[in-house]
Amino acid sequence: MTLYIKNMVCGRCRRVVRESLEGLGLVVNRVDLGEADVDALPPNVTLTDVRRVLQANEFDLLDDSRAVLTGRIKTLIIEEVHDGRGNKPVHQNFSDFLAEKTGHEYSYLSSLFSAVEGITIEKYIIAQKIETVKELLTYGELSLSEIGFRLGYSSVQHLSTQFKQVTGQTPGRFRQERGAQRRDLDKVTP
Repeated sequence: MTLYIKNMVCGRCRRVVRESLEGLGLVVNRVDLGEADVDALPPNVTLTDVRRVLQANEFDLLDDSRAVLTGRIKTLIIEEVHDGRGNKPVHQNFSDFLAEKTGHEYSYLSSLFSAVEGITIEKYIIAQKIETVKELLTYGELSLSEIGFRLGYSSVQHLSTQFKQVTGQTPGRFRQERGAQRRDLDKVTP
């Protein structure tokens, strides 16, 4: 059985979800961002128990198909933007990538995402990219040009303009302040 889980954004999330589910006595076969495959629930464990233990760790069960698909879209974006693990070819745009990965037309995905999340997919992608820029600026290991290239920006100017629109400050100013305004990935919204 597959459980769909909201707010999973990193490797530590996978570990916490696995440990939480195993703590309930579930046999966990696989945990990925946004989902966990488990054997059938033991007779003494209900979905309410699963939800309770997940919520104790700031996760939640997704049980409506719209929320599951929206969660899948968010996971694909986070994996691609933050980890580069979504396997999106450089030349492929996000709309085609998401349609291919989910098996749904992008127009449907876009409408659904906006209805459920209250923002567009494009704005969500931008917010995730800017959060990654903040992270990379905080580390100080890459130049702004290298960061822009890594995240698929057409130019440093485009990155700088978008960064300032979202954060209200330039990347250089942000770097000077040492990342005082970073957010948890599951809480990133424009």
